[in-house]
Amino acid sequence: MGAFGWPHLLIILAVILLLFGAAKLPALAKSLGQSARVFKGEMKAMKNEDATDAAEPVAPTPAATVADTTVTARDTDPGQPPRSA
Repeated sequence: MGAFGWPHLLIILAVILLLFGAAKLPALAKSLGQSARVFKGEMKAMKNEDATDAAEPVAPTPAATVADTTVTARDTDPGQPPRSA
């Protein structure tokens, strides 16, 4: 059996009606609908972006060349003060 039945939904609707009042319910429903529409649009855009990213081949990045990088014990010892250049 489902988590919510008709009696539960009616009680929830009555509580919402008491909290917000009958005058504010149309604005609340409109806001909820707009939010759901924006959410669906964002999810669709994310799916399209993922599909586009998967379809495009990834260009390899050039390897960084580092010249003259000799590591000494002083470079790796955290207890030593940094060398000045």
